[in-house]
Amino acid sequence: MSPPPRSFSEFWPYYAGEHRNPFNRGLHYIGTTCALLLLGYIITTRYWGLLLLGLVIGYGPAWVGHFFVENNKPASFKYPLWSFMGDLKMLALRLSGQMDAEMTRLYGSANPPPDAPLRRGPQA
Repeated sequence: MSPPPRSFSEFWPYYAGEHRNPFNRGLHYIGTTCALLLLGYIITTRYWGLLLLGLVIGYGPAWVGHFFVENNKPASFKYPLWSFMGDLKMLALRLSGQMDAEMTRLYGSANPPPDAPLRRGPQA
């Protein structure tokens, strides 16, 4: 991805491309869901001391997926806010049953190989 994205809509195809492996996406779904549930608990109980644990729970599984499944560096290192938004979008697409179609739209397959190029044109 070069030059740097200027908007989330420019960032999203890059983000999706860093999550081509369905197992890695699954680790993200688990981490994001658990972190959101913990955040709800923290807000309800006002037990703010658990906020750091929420980051570990949210990012731990995701980083395992990047380092050991995708073999790439998490986008959150360079684009933390957009990566968080990407996590939420990816989870929303999964819960609505649309994530496979989105990967197919962007990369031609629900489970594209690491070297699959981003599709250009109206489909992407």
